Amino acid sequence: MQEKVITISNIAKHYQVGTQLVKAIRSISIDIYKNEYVALMGPSGSGKSTLMNILGCLDTPTHGEYFLAGQDVSKMQDNELAEIRNREIGFVFQTFNLLPRSTALENVMLPLIYAGYSKTDRVAKATRSLADVHLSDRMDHRPNELSGGQRQRVAVARALVNNPSIILADEPTGNLDSKTSVEIMGLFEEIHAAGNTVIVVTHEEDIALHCHRIIRLIDGTVASDTVNHNITRVSKKLLNEVE
Repeated sequence: MQEKVITISNIAKHYQVGTQLVKAIRSISIDIYKNEYVALMGPSGSGKSTLMNILGCLDTPTHGEYFLAGQDVSKMQDNELAEIRNREIGFVFQTFNLLPRSTALENVMLPLIYAGYSKTDRVAKATRSLADVHLSDRMDHRPNELSGGQRQRVAVARALVNNPSIILADEPTGNLDSKTSVEIMGLFEEIHAAGNTVIVVTHEEDIALHCHRIIRLIDGTVASDTVNHNITRVSKKLLNEVE
């Protein structure tokens, strides 16, 4: 039986904006299993960003239950959320979120500082993580010395360095050209093939088609949850071309 890494039941998120109650998420129930490769799609205002924040333990629901790796996180305090977030989730953002004055190696080591690893272990783990994303020759480069695709690879290496149970990528190709987007999606395919659970939040159909399952949101609810039978796979030839 497949192991569930995420279970959300009747999750809702409401905001008070002035006198108006905004129901960003009305009621969503989803199970995500270990080593799934999922696209979370929806237009602006569909609730996908709100749901991503809840899945990433960056926010808590107004009501409903959220179990992450078997733990009920829906009622956790901020410090507890931060701890489980650092341990279980690796984030990849559209804007890379790299420290501009730090090298690639130093950026990747950052989550390990919060996790309490020694300097020797931080260097070893970060070096290995950069090698996994094919950036061993760029470890001492700062972000402004790297291309957009290389910066996103550094961000992916940072997301992987703690061996999280889930990689959560928010519009990971949004700031990249089409050729580099193909390269990064090829990298996510490698990560998934290595056994990671990957969730990609996107509004781009061609990016979602790389994933094995597509969950579409409309007006704070799940409009459809389907297996993708038209998976776009990046060929080795194309990967070699973009590298």
